[in-house]
Amino acid sequence: MNIWQSIKRYAEENFILASLILLILFFGFSSNNFFSVITLTTILNQLPALTVVTVGMTLVLIVAGIDLSVGSVMGFCAAVVGVGAVAWGLPLWMACLMGLGTGLICGAVNGLLVAYFSLPSFIVTLGMLEMARGLAYMTTGSQTVYIGSQIQSLALPLPGIGVSAALIFAIVLVITVQFVLTRTVLGRYLVAIGSNEQAARMSGIDPRPYRLMVLAVSGALAGIAGIFNAAYLGSADPNAGIGLELSAIAAAVIGGTSLMGGRGSIIGAFAGVLIIAVLQNGLAQIGVSEPTKRLITGAVIIIAVLIDRWRAKHASAS
Repeated sequence: MNIWQSIKRYAEENFILASLILLILFFGFSSNNFFSVITLTTILNQLPALTVVTVGMTLVLIVAGIDLSVGSVMGFCAAVVGVGAVAWGLPLWMACLMGLGTGLICGAVNGLLVAYFSLPSFIVTLGMLEMARGLAYMTTGSQTVYIGSQIQSLALPLPGIGVSAALIFAIVLVITVQFVLTRTVLGRYLVAIGSNEQAARMSGIDPRPYRLMVLAVSGALAGIAGIFNAAYLGSADPNAGIGLELSAIAAAVIGGTSLMGGRGSIIGAFAGVLIIAVLQNGLAQIGVSEPTKRLITGAVIIIAVLIDRWRAKHASAS
């Protein structure tokens, strides 16, 4: 029995890595150009924005919440950066700081309504999704704002390193938040709140400031993602980030985060981001149409939820 349990535990822990390797091999043999520098560069350039958003989403999911607004907040923050740098003539660092602050404010509003007014995070962030997207259109006049080379340096490979500053930041963020989640009192509090809020209250933990904090952090990270997205495109697109929240949720769940709260891994979520990025680029290279890509991506999300339910049942049985 102990051997069987060990086998199951090993299979669960290595499922993500095995899935990533199988995807890479499948697309590598199905496409002539998948194993190329261009494909690798494309995947690496797409990672920073989705990674930082997924980190925030994972923290929110761990406390049994959800943030559906991250894609729209990202688009709004990118719009603020673009208008600030181009229309208002602000220095780039100041425009980026405004974008970051915009994301933080959006997340803090979400957190206040959820934590201190006891509103469901699903409803609050759904409302913010619409509001932020509308503000993005209003800020840019529904037009793409071209920023130019002054911001693109964030997305370009650094000399002698080969990866961008944005990707380095994203990886450092993953390592740092994983450490906080697994090695600090704050991380234990977040897991306790998501596992059993009532028990956490009886232990002297007030969940409200922690729920406010994770949603504010999620908004701020969406702001950083907006900066990275503007750097990748060289412009601020008011349509940027549409559907990004679904990719972030899928990546987090694939990486072992529970939709019911109380369990999550930032490293696992990053592996989920890699799977999503490889899947999207691989499907494009083998000539899959956009509607079919959306169909397959949706199926992956459903499969991820099924895996999450299986994990929950497995955990309760053991």
